[in-house]
Amino acid sequence: MIRQNIYRCSLALLLLTGFAQAQELYTPRNIKQAIEKGTRTTTGVPGKNYWQNFGKYDVKVQLDPAAKTVRGNETILYTNNSPDTLKQLAIRFVNNVHKPNAARSNYASDDYLTSGLKIKSFKLNGQVYEVNSGDWGTVKLGDFGQKILPGTVATLEISWEYPLSVESDRDGMLNASTFYCAYSYPRVSVYDDYNGWDVLEHNGRQEFYNGFNDYQFEIAVPKNFVVWATGELQNAAEVLQKPILERFEQSKRRDEPIHVATASEMKEGRVTAQQEWNKWKFKATYVPDFCFSVSDNYIWDAASVDLGTKRVSVQSSYVAGTPDFEQYIGWQQYCIDWFSKNWPGVTYPYPTMTAVQGFADMEYPMMINDSSVPDNFVDARQTADHEIAHTYFPFYMGINETRYGYMDEGWATALEFWIGNAEIGAEKNKELFKESRVKRYIFDPSTEEDQPLITMTSQLNGLGYGNNAYIKAALSYIALRDYLGDAVFKKALHHYMDLWHGKHPTPWDFFYSINAGAGQNLNWFWKNWYFTNNYIDLKVDSFKQSGNKNTLSITNAGGFAVPFDVLITYTDGTLETKHQTPVIWQQNEKQATISWSSSKKVKKITLDGGVFMDYTAKDNDWAAVK
Repeated sequence: MIRQNIYRCSLALLLLTGFAQAQELYTPRNIKQAIEKGTRTTTGVPGKNYWQNFGKYDVKVQLDPAAKTVRGNETILYTNNSPDTLKQLAIRFVNNVHKPNAARSNYASDDYLTSGLKIKSFKLNGQVYEVNSGDWGTVKLGDFGQKILPGTVATLEISWEYPLSVESDRDGMLNASTFYCAYSYPRVSVYDDYNGWDVLEHNGRQEFYNGFNDYQFEIAVPKNFVVWATGELQNAAEVLQKPILERFEQSKRRDEPIHVATASEMKEGRVTAQQEWNKWKFKATYVPDFCFSVSDNYIWDAASVDLGTKRVSVQSSYVAGTPDFEQYIGWQQYCIDWFSKNWPGVTYPYPTMTAVQGFADMEYPMMINDSSVPDNFVDARQTADHEIAHTYFPFYMGINETRYGYMDEGWATALEFWIGNAEIGAEKNKELFKESRVKRYIFDPSTEEDQPLITMTSQLNGLGYGNNAYIKAALSYIALRDYLGDAVFKKALHHYMDLWHGKHPTPWDFFYSINAGAGQNLNWFWKNWYFTNNYIDLKVDSFKQSGNKNTLSITNAGGFAVPFDVLITYTDGTLETKHQTPVIWQQNEKQATISWSSSKKVKKITLDGGVFMDYTAKDNDWAAVK
């Protein structure tokens, strides 16, 4: 009820200036058209005509560990909620990035390459089509001679097979009989209100844009292979031997980690039902993807975390004796609890989370695939924090990562920083963040590092992509929190998340909903951080002391509206710190003057941006002439 009142007041304020605000920020023509059609607004609220399509997926797959292939068939009930008659369908199969002729951003070894997807049969609304999948890329827009009318449901029936890559990336072999199966099924690509069909090819670098769907998965594997997957296991009693089943069920109710299946139990065939093939059934509701992992040698740990309103099952699968993964249950518990209660302060939305030891350092709904860093627990835990943070962005929020990677990677990086303060202490975490995240950006003067944040991620490569999506965006969110203060920042963030969870926000939806939630026009901030070639570089111009009046003049040579501390050392040895929020740059982004009263003589002044590292720190000091 409180949030509703805040929302009404903010909305009333923003409605008065809605289109004026839209004109203040550069807005692409397709977003302007969406606003005109009433699917989006300049107040951040989804338009009265907002829609998105939806699928119900019933998928049955068989993973053959010996042949290293996945075979499957699926029925997709695809609802066209759009006002458009769909005369074509775009089918996406990301794993075709492994095909030799795929457009890729990176070098591919022979072990990475596969023959890709083979469609064995394809039906649309009962009509059989001959499909030549040999020429398919990661997405195929096809004309099937049928029209899917607004408000109707189309039925797709597809059977397929594909080989698993030997080299594990975001998917593939983790060892000789352990596999991570991401992007394992053909799906209907997103059809949205501002771009129509999403037909951008996946190139292995940029990430993903998926619709929200319901999934039922049946995964057939030989005996002694365990399956971990998105969603909740529906038939544990059918696929697990009784002692293992009892431990698994106990884990859902306990805080202390338990070994559901040990290495010796896996090796001796004492874990799964001993029929030739077991069919593991999972269900996940209204999620943007589904993945699974299979092994006959990984051990299985589990526990749960009590969030007050529910318990979340926390699981991990890994090679026995891997030091950091032995800690993963506790790390996941802490992380899920902290994110739920602190930042973003939204209860973890799913019933499960599983960490799998792999190589990708990659997020999936209710699963993460992380590499092991056995000699650096801080680094390993930071990775887990980052990947679990993606639960909110892009999964809870439905981000188009392919085009707007900074809308999810930036938030995951900021959340990684904030939880790090709690885990290892603010000072140590600040230095770690600077070393691992900020330095590689700020000290690289390459042109691509200073491209505007608003630049579409799909148009960027190399460090220009990585630093735009991750650290520059994270710093913008950290700066915004400093500018607004915790209370207003959280109110604004929750306003955005309340409005757009389960939907597909664009950057302009984010800008305008944060404006509304904060109750103020922040377009100067968005323009400064997102629509410029700025970087971080402050400079002390001059300092004057006249009686009790002290005046410090600063130039913002880089241009970003960053917070910083003014560290003052007096001749008597006393120290004083004056924190400056980004508001200091609101009226003049290039020049600022700071004044204060003190009769003490100033010996030295230093500008310290903390994680906002300065490109030329040597001009951040002033010292009295001796």
